[in-house]
Amino acid sequence: MANKEMIKKAYELAKEQYAALGVDTEAVLNKINEIKISLHCWQTDDVSGTENPDGQLSGGIQATGNYPGKARNITEIMADLEKVMSLLPGKQRVNVHALYGDFSDGAADRDAIEVKHFQGWIDWCKKQGVGMDFNGSFFSHPKADSGFTLSSKDEEVRKFWVEHLKRTREIAAEIGKQLESPCVLNTWIPDGSKDTPVDRNGMRSQLTKSLDEGFATEFPKEYMKDAVESKVFGIGAESMTVGSHDYYLGYAIKNNKMICLDNGHFHPTEVVGDKISSCLQFVDEVLLHVTRPVRWDSDHVVTLNEEVQLIASEIVRNDFIGRVNVGLDFFDASINRIGAYVVGTRATQKAFMIAMLEPTSTLVKYEENGQNFERLALLEELKTKPFGAVWDYYCLQEGVPVSEDYIAEIQAYEKEVLSKR
Repeated sequence: MANKEMIKKAYELAKEQYAALGVDTEAVLNKINEIKISLHCWQTDDVSGTENPDGQLSGGIQATGNYPGKARNITEIMADLEKVMSLLPGKQRVNVHALYGDFSDGAADRDAIEVKHFQGWIDWCKKQGVGMDFNGSFFSHPKADSGFTLSSKDEEVRKFWVEHLKRTREIAAEIGKQLESPCVLNTWIPDGSKDTPVDRNGMRSQLTKSLDEGFATEFPKEYMKDAVESKVFGIGAESMTVGSHDYYLGYAIKNNKMICLDNGHFHPTEVVGDKISSCLQFVDEVLLHVTRPVRWDSDHVVTLNEEVQLIASEIVRNDFIGRVNVGLDFFDASINRIGAYVVGTRATQKAFMIAMLEPTSTLVKYEENGQNFERLALLEELKTKPFGAVWDYYCLQEGVPVSEDYIAEIQAYEKEVLSKR
């Protein structure tokens, strides 16, 4: 167990070091809780959902591993999320996919889902005191087996998915209204071609038509906010993805929607941190799906790496916190799922804290004066400053496990709960 007095002493020393650089650690501790991370429900059960838990994943979705303790129903999903949130400092949000509704009173196809299927989630979020975000589920469904949903040239299929989009937006607006916090509704489709297509334009024209129809009804922004998400390619769509970044960025700018930037949805040499300030020149807000790609969009647990650090730094340096919505998107079935959540979320939070502990004004001054050596030197020295002491003190203040203490908590939960499933 962490020694509280040692943590406090270490923090006071760190406070002095950062003060020498012009950084107020107390201000950072007050500001860090402005970062609310949307926890994706699908890490609890490997994207199985509650609509048809035994169904096969499709549409480029793949979870690998078979670690014991997977959540089997909404009750277990919520219990796991409660455990996760109890181990995280600050207040977060919860992100739910459309295939995670309560269908205990009877099945409802994707074009027939209603608020009642998610009222349990809304009530639970209200009880937890957290906001809720929502996503359409355009995959793992017979009408997505062709590889095309909103861009399909089969009018019956296209209309089905347009109706699903409409339903998800209605549900999202009601979620935001009831919870008094705007619900971010993200739309991602797996549409694409395994081999080289001929009529790319035709597919994208169909997608535009479908989105225009699905977004026709306006909802108050204090209730819901629309986002559209791109992808470079996926399993079964290696040669062309209809909803590319170029497509969705153009659509978002033209139609005043958020662009969702998933840092696993680009080529390995593209960096999402560099895209944030570009996109925010032309759209009001962006949505982030923070993950850790390995080779491609393999959705590994987030770790505190340079890519995540740049994302956080760009947001903090430019005072974009109010214009950026942060969510996680990974699913690892090979390790303890609760542990995956906690490691990934804490890593993201740490990246933001490190960014807030940066003397940005000094660095910008160096940059503008052409003092590039000084800029480089200070950035390097910051890497060994005692950030960990500030983080541990933050966790202590928030009443959550400090440092590695959460490992024992998760092990106990696995023994007492997960192992009995």
